[in-house]
Amino acid sequence: MAETAASRTGTVSRKTNETTVSVSVNLDGTGKSKISTGVGFFDHMLDQLSRHSLIDMEIETKGDLHIDDHHTVEDTGIAIGQAIAKALGDRRGIARYASVDLAMDETMTKAAVDLSGRPFLVWTVAFSAPKIGTFDTELVREFFQALAQNAGITLHILNHYGANNHHIAETCFKAVARALRTATEIDPRQAGRVPSTKGTLV
Repeated sequence: MAETAASRTGTVSRKTNETTVSVSVNLDGTGKSKISTGVGFFDHMLDQLSRHSLIDMEIETKGDLHIDDHHTVEDTGIAIGQAIAKALGDRRGIARYASVDLAMDETMTKAAVDLSGRPFLVWTVAFSAPKIGTFDTELVREFFQALAQNAGITLHILNHYGANNHHIAETCFKAVARALRTATEIDPRQAGRVPSTKGTLV
């Protein structure tokens, strides 16, 4: 009888005085998402993250939006990162590395990832305005910081150029998504090994 592949899924529930967050991910999905954070632009970006990574995501966040969007965005990033870390397990057999230059109209952004278990964010992105609609542009970095820290990802994001702030933000999410898609995939040539000479990524 053929061996059944282990499920690469992760579920996290997180509750604080500021937010209640529930996240489920499936690394071997098709990019289906069901997302509700109460922040329209953020929901749109998370949909892009799911769609282009092919990671199925169910995300529900209820946060203190009467204050601002900060806690909602950061805590959602924390929970997504923790769910991805659970789904990766010991990271055995994964490709581990990926780098993508992603173009959208006048904008181009690079995302490079190492699913090393060692969190680090290098952020070389500048916005020309403090808001996209009602969304604070500084929260884009806050999201990726929370994601990288809690997923155990070394993540570098570099915006090469761009004029439209919506496009700059969106290329960040799409580039990271495409890099995650490649890095999380099972590499058949790894033969189930942890992709490290140390024998562990954690």
